[in-house]
Amino acid sequence: MLEKTEMKFDPEEVIEEFEALTKEAGKVQEETLKKILEENGSTVYLQQWGLNGRTDPEVFKACVPLVTHKDLEPYIQRIADGDLSPVLTGKPITTISLSSGTTQGRPKFVPFNDELMESTMQIYKTSFAFRNREFPIENGKALQFIYSSKQFKTKGGLAAGTATTNVYRNAHFKKTMTAMQTPCCSPDEVIFGPDFHQSLYCHLLCGLIFRDEVQVVSSTFAHSIVHAFRTFELVWEELVADIREGVISSRVTVPSMRSAIMKLLKPDPEQADSIYNKCSGLSNWYGLIPVLFPNARYIYGIMTGSMEPYLKKLRHYAGELPLLSADYGSSEGWIGANVNPKLPPELVTYAVLPNIGYFEFIPLRVNLDGLEPTPVGLAEVKLDEEYEIVVTNFAGLYRYRLGDVVKIKGFHNATPELQFICRSNLLLSINIDKNTEKDLQLAVEAAARHLVDEKLEVVDFTSHGNVATDPGHYVVFWELSGEGSDETLQECCNCLDKSFVDAGYVGSRKVNVIGALELRVVKKGTFHKILDHFVGLGGAVSQFKTPRCVGQNNSRLLQILCYDVVKSYFSTAYS
Repeated sequence: MLEKTEMKFDPEEVIEEFEALTKEAGKVQEETLKKILEENGSTVYLQQWGLNGRTDPEVFKACVPLVTHKDLEPYIQRIADGDLSPVLTGKPITTISLSSGTTQGRPKFVPFNDELMESTMQIYKTSFAFRNREFPIENGKALQFIYSSKQFKTKGGLAAGTATTNVYRNAHFKKTMTAMQTPCCSPDEVIFGPDFHQSLYCHLLCGLIFRDEVQVVSSTFAHSIVHAFRTFELVWEELVADIREGVISSRVTVPSMRSAIMKLLKPDPEQADSIYNKCSGLSNWYGLIPVLFPNARYIYGIMTGSMEPYLKKLRHYAGELPLLSADYGSSEGWIGANVNPKLPPELVTYAVLPNIGYFEFIPLRVNLDGLEPTPVGLAEVKLDEEYEIVVTNFAGLYRYRLGDVVKIKGFHNATPELQFICRSNLLLSINIDKNTEKDLQLAVEAAARHLVDEKLEVVDFTSHGNVATDPGHYVVFWELSGEGSDETLQECCNCLDKSFVDAGYVGSRKVNVIGALELRVVKKGTFHKILDHFVGLGGAVSQFKTPRCVGQNNSRLLQILCYDVVKSYFSTAYS
């Protein structure tokens, strides 16, 4: 199917198909589950649950248990080690995806196959079709800050790489981007380059070479776009010199990258002067992106969850350009598309595509009998309720708890529109307190307001529940854009402590069962070291998310953070 539609792309046809699917969402879900079970019913994993060829949702839910990655790990390992029997899927798995690994400290193996690639392209096309209605683009280019990690072979000879790498290396990706009239500015040698810092420099240079053609600036995550333009602030004069002379900087040493860029680079003193004058005229780099790329229509990337803290800086660079949040998925597969592109990132919702997997939703409310609530189907969710998502897909995951909490914000025809709330397992907790990633983000935002008078900002942050002390206490790590006064940082520390309003936390703090919150300020560049550490483990920058809560088991990350602490403050808010 992919190959027939790849080269010809009709956005209105894609929208029509989406409307038809979502009108019959419940029925499509049943058909999708039937197809998944017919294709994979004879697998080692499904055989043990006694489905005996039955494919209806009731029997499936009664027989097959809810699982996490830990439960499926032995099966995925068998596949990675070269077991050719149908372990999780009827058709052999030839590729393994690595999850980002930023949550648990190490990447997880997840099966990747043609069906996942097909659903990726379906999501891309669907959201693009709706975007293009509101923000039409044609015959332009995309400045995409995308990076591929190295692929390696597992013990059984399967290709393994991050999910984004598996997508970028697939021929369908490039064909689809071209069909959607947003081919990437940068050649493959840059995307697949072995050195992230050199790739980033080349992405920026390619963007400037094609600056009048750039209509979209994007990356997988908002963090990568912010990081790219923070880097631009440091190297812009060098980039201008490259354009003026038509020779690439000596900082790019990878031969394949140099030669690919030199094919694009010609001496252009006029363009160099224009860029130099425009950058020199900016006030604190406000509106940098539309100044560099005058025909850009929008900025695009995942901007929810752990990406929300970067929105303030991204808006600073974007000026009046709209920020459009990308679609909702994970290394395990896709869930929904953003079909309301005009919504700001903080309010964005995702319409579930009912044919790319079978979805269940565990209500977050606790039953009166204390038992975990029974999962409900896609057609049974209720408006404004919160749920944890359970996924069954074509790549060997059956009733898999994704670990994401979502809220039902509305419906597109009969399919729910989800708002991402948080990761269910990212909790700061010492005693009976429970604070999520969102709670931490709100506390940091509140405390950061005390920095405004000193013209400082929080570059990045994370946290840790320190139980090595008695009583245990929260530690929040901040990297700042400059040096703050002790008085201001003490105020920030107290504000952080007071901003955690969870009843379990407040009660525990009052009786000193949880100790005073500690704010640790780290050196400039510390979070860059964390990124480098992640890339060193084989991760791709495209998939990097700063972990918002660092657990005890993530000792290397704690080591990096603790080694770079330059100042430390304890809250006096409850004294």
